[in-house]
Amino acid sequence: MKFLSYLLHAAFFSAIIFYPSLASPDNSEMLATHSTQTVFLKFEQAIVADSVKSAFKFKEQAPAQPEALQLATQPEVTKAHAPKKMTYFQRARSYSTHPESDPPQYVRNLAKTGIDAFKDLDWLDVGLDHRMRYELRDGDIRRSKLITDNNFLLRTRAYVGIRNITDPFRFAVEFEDARAYNSDFPRDNRDWNAFELIQTYGELYFKDALGQDDLGNHRPIRIRGGRMAWEAVDRRMLGSNQWRNTTNNFEGFRVTFGQEVNDWEFDAWGMQPIIRDINEFDGRNKSQWFYGALGHWRKWSDVITLQPYFMGLKQNGRDGRQDERDIYSPGIRAFGVLPSTNIDFDLGAIYQFGRDNDQTKSAWAYLVELGYTFWHDWKPRLSAFYGFVSGDSNPNDNVNNRFERFFGFARPWSPDDNLIMENIKAPKLVFELSPHKDVSIDGGYSWFWLASDTDRFNNLLSVSTPTTLNRDPRGQSGDFLGQSINARIRYKLTSHIDTTVGYSRWMNGVFVKK
Repeated sequence: MKFLSYLLHAAFFSAIIFYPSLASPDNSEMLATHSTQTVFLKFEQAIVADSVKSAFKFKEQAPAQPEALQLATQPEVTKAHAPKKMTYFQRARSYSTHPESDPPQYVRNLAKTGIDAFKDLDWLDVGLDHRMRYELRDGDIRRSKLITDNNFLLRTRAYVGIRNITDPFRFAVEFEDARAYNSDFPRDNRDWNAFELIQTYGELYFKDALGQDDLGNHRPIRIRGGRMAWEAVDRRMLGSNQWRNTTNNFEGFRVTFGQEVNDWEFDAWGMQPIIRDINEFDGRNKSQWFYGALGHWRKWSDVITLQPYFMGLKQNGRDGRQDERDIYSPGIRAFGVLPSTNIDFDLGAIYQFGRDNDQTKSAWAYLVELGYTFWHDWKPRLSAFYGFVSGDSNPNDNVNNRFERFFGFARPWSPDDNLIMENIKAPKLVFELSPHKDVSIDGGYSWFWLASDTDRFNNLLSVSTPTTLNRDPRGQSGDFLGQSINARIRYKLTSHIDTTVGYSRWMNGVFVKK
């Protein structure tokens, strides 16, 4: 689908740069050479965890709380004074797994801005968002040259949505301009995608098509067609990549039964991925179809929410110019809080089968996170995570065990973007706390191994330049990839500006060294 016009590019630019000390003591046992270091400084404006964005807002809103900590159990309220339950939705407390809202978080309905002149404009959603990030990367193992790179990343987004007044027909348009400057490496579509429409869709919205749930919430049917960007489940398989400078998006159709506040919801889609073109207007990949269905069962959400799902990818071979792929991926996720405790959990299991070129596909993944939120004004939460994602165990057989992450978000695995959801064993310890209503702090320590020492470490030396140096098919280079320590502080500078300062240090393991 081609689009003939662009939105007017408007930028709301306001930021204050912090220069924290980057010094860290050298540990000769962990860092043998300069190339085993990655120093990562992030600066951005942010509203909520990991969406890392600032919004042009008409009315001050409550300051963002840290991921998952905002959900700490409140003191017990007697039934006589308990507020009426209005929604079945419970947000997972797990770290960095919360999908972007729809419409995006920076968007406001004009009737809810508190401005009298707009009080009757409940049919108009608008938003304007600008983010600036500075990254200092030293010895980035994703690159072919282990040098110090100073990268300035800029991203501007604007959103306009029409609803209610034209029901059942609705539509929305979202514009994005993503650029990067001062890098010593060539432009790539992870950082650069200038003047693009990332969403332009029409929608048929039937508010009462399925009646109401037991709480009185409407259960609508929503049918969308056009260009869309959204996130699902825990973002590991389908994410718009809010942390990255550019956005995953698709063209096709999506149908949703129910809504987030209901006790059940069902979402299904058939899409062609958008190819992010650095120099031309983006178009869809006509040789690929990404499709899926996702259910939400929230009837018992005070204890557990269930998300069964199915995703698939079909790719035509283009007369031998690319792999012929037909991959099916059923999975299930369960998250919640154990009754009468502050112990939360997030569990997932995924299996993949089908055909991957001339090989049979057989891959799997499982994910476990347990957390505990302490009774304290700072809402401290400690959590432990373990993820296993299969790799190809034998490069010479006719079975491919390498997990396909589809269009997932990498940050839950690695804040320095070194890892993706492929051929990995990853335990992680994380802490989160909020010492002030405008301040949140989190950090963690991670270890990474190859699930199969005969398969690849995807991102090693491979950004912008495909390589064969990230795999040892004989399995003689070990399986330990390395360790990572990271921390960040998010501070609400004003009601309209959020800032984040972060640091991440990667320590090479034997596989990377060899």
